[in-house]
Amino acid sequence: MQEPSEPSASETQSLPETVLVDPERHVESFRQAREARRSELVEDYVELIDDLIGDGGEARQVDIAARLGVAQPTVAKMLKRLCEDGFVQQRPYRGVFLTEAGRRLATQARERHRIVERFLCTLGVSPETARRDAEGIEHHVSAETLAAFRAFVEGRQET
Repeated sequence: MQEPSEPSASETQSLPETVLVDPERHVESFRQAREARRSELVEDYVELIDDLIGDGGEARQVDIAARLGVAQPTVAKMLKRLCEDGFVQQRPYRGVFLTEAGRRLATQARERHRIVERFLCTLGVSPETARRDAEGIEHHVSAETLAAFRAFVEGRQET
């Protein structure tokens, strides 16, 4: 792990001092982080299911478990939740299929991942590290920050 470097003079002038924020703002920050963690798994599953269907025409529980590095009972539990939430349909002896809502969610998650990954690469992060880091960041970034990432990347491409 790298040691943090000391901020430059210009960075210390632009960054506010660390101050305990008021309770309402603090609660909202933590609420947003908890919500992102809850939706993270759902988004990862539907995106992977969409990828598997696109690649091989089907998404099987065994393939999902292998790709996520989890046990099949863990996948079965999540698939039950995704069915209840209206994102997937399971058909006996056939596999898992996304509903229209599941396809929309997979597309949104993939787009967020793509923007974050491109932003990190634009900053000089290696493509492999950017891919891995984007996997976590994509779920926690706000719409405002994502728009800023997109504008930054698009602005850099024009020059």
